[in-house]
Order: sequence, then C-alpha cells, then structure tokens
Amino acid sequence: MTDAVSELYSDTYAIAQDAADPLRDMRSQFLIPQHVGADQAYFVGNSLGLQPRGARAHVEEVLDKWAHEAVEGHFTGQAQWMPYHELVRESLARLVGAKPLEVVAMNTLTANLHFMMVSFYRPTRERPAILVEAGAFPSDRYAVESQIRFHGFDPATDLIEVQPDRDDGTTSMEAIERAIATHGARLALVLWPGVQYRTGQAFDLPRIVKIAHAHGAVCGFDLAHAVGNLELALHDSGVDFAVWCHYKYVNSGPGAVAGCFVHERHAHSDRPRFAGWWGHEQNTRFRMGPHFVPTPGAEGWQLSNPPILGMAPLRASLELFDAAGMPALRAKSLRLTGYLEALIRERLDGTLQIVTPADPAQRGCQLSLRVIGGRGLTGRDAGRALFDDLATRGVLGDWREPDVIRISPTPLYNTHADVLRFVRAVEAWRDG
Repeated sequence: MTDAVSELYSDTYAIAQDAADPLRDMRSQFLIPQHVGADQAYFVGNSLGLQPRGARAHVEEVLDKWAHEAVEGHFTGQAQWMPYHELVRESLARLVGAKPLEVVAMNTLTANLHFMMVSFYRPTRERPAILVEAGAFPSDRYAVESQIRFHGFDPATDLIEVQPDRDDGTTSMEAIERAIATHGARLALVLWPGVQYRTGQAFDLPRIVKIAHAHGAVCGFDLAHAVGNLELALHDSGVDFAVWCHYKYVNSGPGAVAGCFVHERHAHSDRPRFAGWWGHEQNTRFRMGPHFVPTPGAEGWQLSNPPILGMAPLRASLELFDAAGMPALRAKSLRLTGYLEALIRERLDGTLQIVTPADPAQRGCQLSLRVIGGRGLTGRDAGRALFDDLATRGVLGDWREPDVIRISPTPLYNTHADVLRFVRAVEAWRDG
C-alpha cells in the first residue's frame, strides 16, 4: 500500500476532509437513522432520501392551519393553500436549471410521464416509434409500451431499445447516436434517463436532444436519478419535457409529489392534453366555464389542486438546496464519490467491480458495484451475502437485480467518514 493510499485510508484524513467541508453543517439538518446507538452509514439517497428536520414543521403548519382555519386556509394567513404549489416553483426552477414558467410540482412520476406522452408522443403511420434504453426502469417501459398500444401500434416493432455496447454494461453516446440515426425516420419520441438507475451512468442531455431533434423526434427525459444529484440546465438543453420524483435525492418523503418540466417554447402549445380544472388559467378558473383555457407553461398540465400535506416536505428540502446551491453540492459529490472510487480501487480490488463510468462527467454520486468474490462465493451469491452483512454493520446501500449493490454518497448528509466506514465494512466481511 502506497503512502498516499495509507493517508486516504486513515481516520485522520477522513475527519480532516469532513472538517474542511463547507457544507458540513447540512448533515445536522437531517434525521439520520440509528444503528446500535450510532448513526447509520446511509447510502440510499438514490432510493429514499433522509427526512429534513424542517419537514415536520411544514407538515404541522398545514395541520394546524386545517385545524384552526379549515376551508379558509385556502385564502388566509401564511402559506395559503390556493397558491401553495407556487411556494416551490422558484426553488424547483433553480434546482433543474429552468425558468419558473417551465416547472411544476404535481402528481407522481409515472403519472406525469403518461400525461407528457399524451401531449408529446403523437405517433403517425410514418413515425410511430419510441426509442428507450434497454433495461429501462420497469415503470418507464410499462408506460411506453402501453402508450404505443393505446395508439394502435405494436411494441414489437415500434418500441426500439438501445442495447449497452460497453463491457461494463453501460451505453456509449456513439451507440445512442447510431440508434437515433438508424431509426430516425420512424421516431416520434426519444425518451432517455438522466442517470441510468442500475449502472449509475449519467448522460449528455443537450447532445441527445440535439441528435433527436435533428432527426425530427421529440425528446423527453426521466430525471428520477438526476434531479438533486447533477447540475441540470433543462431550459438551455432544449429538452421538450422531463419528469422526475422528489423522494430520492430531493428528500421529500415516500411517494412524494413529483416534478415536471415543459420547455418554454411549448408554453402556449395547442398540443392535445388530458385537461383538468387546476390547469385552467388562474384568472378565470372560478368562473366554472365549460371550455378549458390552459395556464401558460408547465402549470397548464395540472389536473387537480395539489396535495398540500404531501407538498409540505418538498418545501423543507428545497430550502436546503437553495441554501447549499447545486454547484457546491456537485463539487462535494465529486469529492465524496471520487474518494469512494479511490478506496475501492486500492483496498478492494479483486472484491468489488465498479460498473459506473470512471469519468466523473458520466456519473452522479452513485457507484454501482458488483461483487467479484469473497468468502468463497461468486456472482449473485457473493453480492447478496455482502449486502446483507453490511446491513448488520449499520451500513446501508441498496440491491438491484441481478447482481448490483448501489452505494450513493449523498452530499447533503454523507461524509468521508461514512465512505471509509463502508470500505472497512466490506474488508471485514471479505476477511472475516
């Protein structure tokens, strides 16, 4: 072991890095699960983010308002419910690099995906196809396949899946570009992830948009694993629409209200949509007229009044993102995940394989890991054995079939000490 690696592996180094972290106080704004009387090493922000301490106060504010004001809570006092969704609009726009007009918090992720495809997947006999990545998150694939069938087309021919072309199971930009060029004349929609959920690979959104548009296709993204993880510039990227959830990196609770982006150029679009009362223009909504006039921008895709209790934790989380800023969070993420990568390569070579690209520009905070071997086990058996053992040591990642452990050092609340603890826990399992 080199002197440099010895230094990285020391408690002194990890403690010093955390002490010098300009975002170190952010951790105290979260409730950390406990294990045997100590903080758990929680690396599952890519699945469910931790609870902000401020979430309870925002929820209780709504409950108190309901108790004391009842229906008048829509119109009076602090945080009125009628415009409640507007309380998160500016922060949400900053989070994803959009204009306030272009974002809205509403529904849940797959529901938003369907609503967006109603408007932006407009297949014709000449252009019926949707292009996605092979191994897409199942909900996305189910939604896409059902939309193709709904329009009377056949997923066997009109659902085009781009296969990974790299040995580690990731997909090159060249493969994406070839697939779009090959099928371009038939493509109605390119739907791609910001970050692939299993491998942790991040993609070049502006480049994908440019290629899709050059071939006449609409381009949308599922950003479930990208929002709150990567610095995004949705407006500048030119993407037509995007959808995401807020329960992962945006720490808004299980089943949290989701997010949606519609580019400004579609703000006054006459594209077909499934309309609802809350999407009607605000100035005339309460005239209760029979004809739908959409609110300009993303809010025009709303259906019903927002779930105020469900939206309250999102306010608490976005306050923390505003305080930290995505540039600072991304800088810390690069340090934390780079530290994890360096320790794995030096201490766990022969035990763990990193699936996620080594290029920091092609990943967020998540590293997807395969267990090569340990304790006489190989493959999935070794992976499950390690995953289960880590939990007994208070180190929590998550498992994705068939054989991937995902470890995500989240910059709002994870530390270098957490990362070092993970590496030592893997060593203890391997050598035990």
